[in-house]
Amino acid sequence: MFKTFAAIATFGFVLMGASIETGHAQQVNKAELDANMKAFQPPAEGMVRYVIHLPPQADDSAFQVELIVGKTVQVDEVNRYFFAGKIVESNIEGWGFPRYDVAQLGPMAGTRVGVDPDAPKVDRFVTLGGEPYMVRYNSRLPIVVYVPTGTEVRYRVWTAGYLQPAPQG
Repeated sequence: MFKTFAAIATFGFVLMGASIETGHAQQVNKAELDANMKAFQPPAEGMVRYVIHLPPQADDSAFQVELIVGKTVQVDEVNRYFFAGKIVESNIEGWGFPRYDVAQLGPMAGTRVGVDPDAPKVDRFVTLGGEPYMVRYNSRLPIVVYVPTGTEVRYRVWTAGYLQPAPQG
């Protein structure tokens, strides 16, 4: 619970009992394109477009979306790893819609704890390093992310909770 509170408090939410919903973005094929998708270009060579459609909420401003970009790789169990790279937001000319791009993923870096060379490797989802990337929750527009082929986009929906006053006495 402490990690959840500390992470959410960093983004301006004062809360207790926050909820987090995790999901995987979906690659979109041409049959799924709707009117809003006309603003978004097809992915360039070597890139993939992921689209997140958010369900409507009573108050979209009580939510935020964390974008998580990474790749599943085989690594040791001990060290912590991350990829160099960043998510860049830009607005689509004439539409005003945001889009999110990751130009490249890598190189991978990590801690340097000594590990037995014969220790088995494990599959782990390794993400971009740095601070979590938060975007405004907007159920009326898709969140569109362009990443290099072989890269995966995941997301978390963060919900603000209500802080109850402490009992007196």
